[in-house]
Amino acid sequence: MTPAVPLVLLGLVDAAFSGFRAYAGRDARIRKRRANARASLRGLATGAALLLAPALAAALLLLAAPDRSGMYDSLTAGGFGYLLPLALYATAVLLSLAAYFLLPFRASTLAMVIGLGPLTLLRPAVIVAACLGALLNGGGWPALLIGTIAGAAALGVEPAVHRRWYGDVLRP
Repeated sequence: MTPAVPLVLLGLVDAAFSGFRAYAGRDARIRKRRANARASLRGLATGAALLLAPALAAALLLLAAPDRSGMYDSLTAGGFGYLLPLALYATAVLLSLAAYFLLPFRASTLAMVIGLGPLTLLRPAVIVAACLGALLNGGGWPALLIGTIAGAAALGVEPAVHRRWYGDVLRP
């Protein structure tokens, strides 16, 4: 089993949320479902493009390695180490979202403020933990390199979407 599929899925979901965050709060209209969906799709597209960087780096490492099987095993071990902190983080986000959608209005607002706000701020720390997980789980420097590139790509989606599509909204 390879950790690549769940890592790609987590990266793409995170990219869609990043696109939403790049747009959120910039439009005073009440009904903005289409704009939110468009922002999420922009984040998804940007994330898909940026997440090609770690995939290409992993492919290059595999092609350049004298022992491709050993490199694949190392990257797989690192991928599982990278996946664990991200899976815990994603579970916390899903629980906060479930509370937001299922609880009454006041409780859901409190759940959003307590859960989703701090969790958004913790994204860089979670990526650092994931990189350490990749290194400590037997991935070595190749997994750390791929994890760092993937983390930079994931953290770069929101600023890229904001700059490309929503940067002019706040300027006077």
